[in-house]
Amino acid sequence: MSTIAETAARGQTRRRIRVDGWRWSGRIFLAFMLLYTALPMIWMLITSIKSGFAAMQFPPQWWPDEPTLASYQKLLDPQNSVGQDFLRFFWNSLYVSTATTVLSVIVAVPAAYAFSRFTFPGRNFLFFAVLLRNMFPAVIFLVPLFILMRAIGLVNTHGSLILTYLTFGLPLAIWLLKGFYDNIPVQLEQAARIDGATRFQAFILIVMPLSAPGIIATAIYSFIGAWNEYIYAYTFLSKNEQLTLPVGIQRFFSENTTDFPGLMAASFMMSVPVVVLFLVLQRYFVRALTEGAVKH
Repeated sequence: MSTIAETAARGQTRRRIRVDGWRWSGRIFLAFMLLYTALPMIWMLITSIKSGFAAMQFPPQWWPDEPTLASYQKLLDPQNSVGQDFLRFFWNSLYVSTATTVLSVIVAVPAAYAFSRFTFPGRNFLFFAVLLRNMFPAVIFLVPLFILMRAIGLVNTHGSLILTYLTFGLPLAIWLLKGFYDNIPVQLEQAARIDGATRFQAFILIVMPLSAPGIIATAIYSFIGAWNEYIYAYTFLSKNEQLTLPVGIQRFFSENTTDFPGLMAASFMMSVPVVVLFLVLQRYFVRALTEGAVKH
């Protein structure tokens, strides 16, 4: 009996060591990926507090001898041309991204609810047709959309970007919310209907609060997509007062020189709203992805 017990104990020890090995391997891999993603941000922040001369040194100076916030002061000062342009680009991006997010939620919520709750002819075909656009890269639609926007007079307006971002962001938003609505028991709505509520009241009072994580995740996705987009903004906009941040920060490049500290400071400030938004609302985003992907 003792031999059998010793054999079983050795087997459990080997399994524990094997499991611990996989666990530590996963931790090391996650630490490596965290370093891989965080290092560019750290280097961007360090470069932004260097002088122009220190930023061009080779080998690179990992930490400046005399850190300075001159680049940030220049960007946030509305009295100089650089600050005026940067603040204008920032508010343009904020306006376009916010408008796109609001419209995406307004359109995606009822569309996803209809796909989840109603049965109608061509329902499955229409749902997969909505997702069909994501099979193609965005650059394929660049020239046709430019011709369309020029024909309807939206070139050099923020409306062209809002309409384009809304079209490209809706497929995933609808798919994400539909999976979330599928996991909300329809019996809750039926109980509200029995108590005298209309379908619209049941949707507003019962379904909407329960689907808040999915709606927030959709809003985050729409905002980030609109905030970071470059190709369409570069193509549709040419007036300086209409440019968004991804296009506007290229003004730090010139034919003879590049203001690398200013460029890094502008890039860092551009990334701050997205990072803060995701950190504050990440639990809703993760919950929506997990609950929308698993059928209960």
